Amino acid sequence: MNFRTCSRQPEVLELLARGHWPHACPAELRAHLADCKSCANLLLVTRTFQHSRAVAAAQAQLPAPGAIWWRAQLRRRSAAVERVGKPIFGAYVFAMAVTVLVAAIAVITQARHGLRWLDWLGQTSAADLHLGSFNPFTVLNSGWNLTVLIPIFAMLALFGAVAVYLAAERR
Repeated sequence: MNFRTCSRQPEVLELLARGHWPHACPAELRAHLADCKSCANLLLVTRTFQHSRAVAAAQAQLPAPGAIWWRAQLRRRSAAVERVGKPIFGAYVFAMAVTVLVAAIAVITQARHGLRWLDWLGQTSAADLHLGSFNPFTVLNSGWNLTVLIPIFAMLALFGAVAVYLAAERR
């Protein structure tokens, strides 16, 4: 392997860098390239790299600036929606956890008292069902257990939140 460089290599490099090869090359330099293997290899490698660069530059197709701006706006909006949605999703998870916890407590307390969940249906007659029975204070005074009412209200709140979420998702 020969590591010596030719004294004419800088001249060949300068012609290649300026783009003067082969049209503006002196005849004696062409003759030198036919005899000097080091300069011929330099010419071959440099021309190959220049050709590859020209092909790659010709293939590079940038999208329209309007499309780039539009994609950036879409990304910005989706990031903002995601940032806003995280606390809402956390609220849904919290509401579901509270509902499940209250429901579990209600099931455990009712299981300890003999599973009397629906005893109030047998105690209510058709005469008792009037507009006064829809008053929340009447319900609380009629013997309803708070461990049953709280999960009912929590489930109503959760279903309302889910309905609002689904309605907002459609937009």
